[in-house]
Amino acid sequence: MKMKLRKPVLFLLLVTVFAPIVLYTDTLGTYFTSPSSSRTEFIEDLSTFTFGGDVRPLNVLPQESSTSLKEPRGDVYSENSNHSLSNAPDTLSSEDARKTRQLTEESMKHQTATGSSNDGVEVAMNGSHISQVTDNLHEPQQTDKTSPKLVSAGKNESIAMETSSKKKTSPTDSNQTLDSTKTETRHDQRTVQTSGKVVSGETARGKDEERNAQIVPPDARVRQLKDQLIRAKVYLSLSATRSNPHFIRELRLRIKEVLRALGEATKDSDLSRSANEKLKAMEQTLAKGKQIQDDCATIVKKLRAMLHSAEEQLRVHKKQTLYLTHLTAKTLPKGLHCLPLRLSTEYFKLNSSQQHFPHQENLENPKLYHYALFSDNILAAAVVVNSTVSHAKDPSKHVFHIVTDRLNFAAMRMWFLANPPKYATVDVQNVEEFTWLNSSYSPVLKQLNSQSMIDYYFRSRADSDPNVKFRNPKYLSIMNHLRFYLPEIFPKLDKVLFLDDDIVVQKDLSGLWSLDLKGKVIGVVETCGESFHRFDRYLNFSNPLISKNFDPRACGWAFGMNIIDLNEWRRQNITEVYHSWQNRNHERQLWKLGTLPPGLITFWKRTYALDRSWHVLGLGYNPNVSQKDIQRAAVIHYNGNLKPWLEISIPKFRDYWSKFVDYDQAFLRECNINKLGGS
Repeated sequence: MKMKLRKPVLFLLLVTVFAPIVLYTDTLGTYFTSPSSSRTEFIEDLSTFTFGGDVRPLNVLPQESSTSLKEPRGDVYSENSNHSLSNAPDTLSSEDARKTRQLTEESMKHQTATGSSNDGVEVAMNGSHISQVTDNLHEPQQTDKTSPKLVSAGKNESIAMETSSKKKTSPTDSNQTLDSTKTETRHDQRTVQTSGKVVSGETARGKDEERNAQIVPPDARVRQLKDQLIRAKVYLSLSATRSNPHFIRELRLRIKEVLRALGEATKDSDLSRSANEKLKAMEQTLAKGKQIQDDCATIVKKLRAMLHSAEEQLRVHKKQTLYLTHLTAKTLPKGLHCLPLRLSTEYFKLNSSQQHFPHQENLENPKLYHYALFSDNILAAAVVVNSTVSHAKDPSKHVFHIVTDRLNFAAMRMWFLANPPKYATVDVQNVEEFTWLNSSYSPVLKQLNSQSMIDYYFRSRADSDPNVKFRNPKYLSIMNHLRFYLPEIFPKLDKVLFLDDDIVVQKDLSGLWSLDLKGKVIGVVETCGESFHRFDRYLNFSNPLISKNFDPRACGWAFGMNIIDLNEWRRQNITEVYHSWQNRNHERQLWKLGTLPPGLITFWKRTYALDRSWHVLGLGYNPNVSQKDIQRAAVIHYNGNLKPWLEISIPKFRDYWSKFVDYDQAFLRECNINKLGGS
């Protein structure tokens, strides 16, 4: 009886001891290897396996060294579904290929040895082990354009493992299938999470690459070619390189080639196809120059000298540009010179009865809307009148008082006789007829007639004074200073709206006469939104007479569209205030010439601020004036040198002015005055 019990006990003992050895060695695994297992699509590292949530070492298997595999990065790569990862050595080194094949064989053996019951564990292991094995693929693939694409460890891997599991699982073993399915479900959840991280990482890298691509400027090669030219000029001027005639000849040849390739290009797409070759050839030549002259201190010294020379040339060119711009602004175009001559000829052909304007009884009616316009530019004055009348609600109530000089008096009258504004009243006066305006009464007129003032404007060296804009001969004309004599010019009027001849009216202005100026003399639009439109920009605050009486940070304002209370002017004796300050500035120590500085002084604390929408400035010098501001403005002002009747005007602002000119008018056609190009 004991012998019978001993044999089963020994048998069970043997089974208990040797069964694990048989199961976990690769001795018997080869006999159960299925041919279909060669089609497995995943590579596993079997140095560890997961069971019950713990990671345990397989001590029976030979262990890989800790340096053979890198830390997994979470990036999973997949081959085409028709190819196994056994094809991966195309992009690997021989050592990586050997490790991959070894791990593939071990995976196949382990799958066969453990049977279908371990399939769920194998699936659970794939999420971590695949990334470890394929991590070796990561670095080579960064530079190989034919490498497999980065994909998420998601559906493809799960489907492949499910297919493999079904082939090795017995159809009758429902419990094992259920366990495997549960394990696969858990794996799917983990792989989906891993997939999200991988895709997120790839998206971030894609955005970084796009951002880096955007940083590259479109003129990178153009800049590089220009830099090469600068370096070439440096080597041409160094004594060490000039002593090498062969190098100098080669360098000059390269300079010509680069200049030819560069041409007028402003961006890389404008360059010719040969530009890259010229760039490389020049770089090689410059490398030779560096070998000949490698003294950095000498090169830096030369570059500094070149920089100083370039800055000096830039300063000179800016000054010349400024002078030429002012000269162009002062020059009368041929057509505008022809027009007054043609009109004057026609005016003197009229008999005396035809030379008078209708509605002269309105000129002294204080209940009407009166405008003061002082100009010698016929076409500009016509635009002011036409634009105002076209937007007036009741044109018959608007009266235009135009004052011009003797040369343009006949022409100005002829224009408005031939082109009378609809229903409005117009009168043209000659400034020479203001007999009360003489040098004994007006200090500014006395200054303008002085020899020193004439010499200042007409001396030969045009660039001797940095303030070129203040040397405009228009300041020699009393026409520019008539705005300070409005009560004398219109003795029977209560209010008048002063307009410059370089403005365009876009809305009805009759509401300005009903404004309550609250005891102030003049209504103005302030321009202190920018720092250079404050008092210290126009007045000399180093003079104690200015610094004691005015605030340097006080807000400036603009002439051009100003409603003026003539009764308040007379009460505060503003003309006398103007004369007193002009007498103090006879040597131009308080301000330079012009009308705005004396206006700021004369009307100090006597201005009423109008809403900015009444008067928008800058169309004669600032191309960045907002279109929104222009559209809502009652008056737009082309202050500056870029007048709308000149070719140097800002193109996008021309149409606001030119639409009030009838270019089909006979006198304009005869003088060949045509519309300039618009925006």
